[in-house]
Amino acid sequence: MGAPQIHPSAFVDPGAKLGDDVVVGPCALIEGDVVIGARSRIDAFATVKRYTSMGEDNHVHSYALVGGEPQDLKFHGEVTRLVIGDSNNIREFSTIHRGTEDGAGETRIGSHNLIMAYVHVAHDCVVKNHIVMSNNATLAGHCFVDDYAIIGGLSAVHQFVRIGSHAFVGGCSGIDQDLPPWMLAVGNRATVRSPNIVGLRRFKASLELLSAFKQAFRVTWYSGQPRPDALMQLEAEYGHFPEIMEFLSFVRESKRGILPAEERKKILD
Repeated sequence: MGAPQIHPSAFVDPGAKLGDDVVVGPCALIEGDVVIGARSRIDAFATVKRYTSMGEDNHVHSYALVGGEPQDLKFHGEVTRLVIGDSNNIREFSTIHRGTEDGAGETRIGSHNLIMAYVHVAHDCVVKNHIVMSNNATLAGHCFVDDYAIIGGLSAVHQFVRIGSHAFVGGCSGIDQDLPPWMLAVGNRATVRSPNIVGLRRFKASLELLSAFKQAFRVTWYSGQPRPDALMQLEAEYGHFPEIMEFLSFVRESKRGILPAEERKKILD
């Protein structure tokens, strides 16, 4: 446990609170009303703007900017915040903006996330835990991304869209409706192509759960039933799987509607 190490060329406002063993690189800027947890690193030329708090073991790489003012015409300098958890890796030239009063005044980033170079997380987003956002991926305002989701490079997510846990967004995709948990979508505009089979296998899903998700995909998008009836059928058959119940709850609660599937049915093994 030691004092923060601050390069002589860095500027750290006296109102900033730095935890033990924080390292601040050359020409970095840390404004006032900032909290940075122990063992975090702020690399050369990175910027942490006011009203930002982050937990322990975060790494903000060179030229990243966290806590910037929201790009919202309704914003007029109100005190709003960015809250970041622990052990996040925020790569070069990323931008993460704080919230607006319309979004409860807060943007939230969880823990153990990899935010690659040139990623943008807009005002009022909630990014939970263990998420990967690949290079140049963009979240518009008020998006919600649940645990273990992966968003491919150069993808754009429309404002207020929700990405479910363990979902996968292929590169160069445009996401304008909600993507349910454990599903894979790709394209501009994106369509749901299949369950996230690779993600399910990484999760060490049983063969029974894999089969249940394949059937959930078929029944939800291709059965021709009214959606409430399709979901009731799936709950009756597979409701003993918590992962299936999470999927069903997400679809039922969607406000923007869920992404459509491909016009032609994908054949699943």
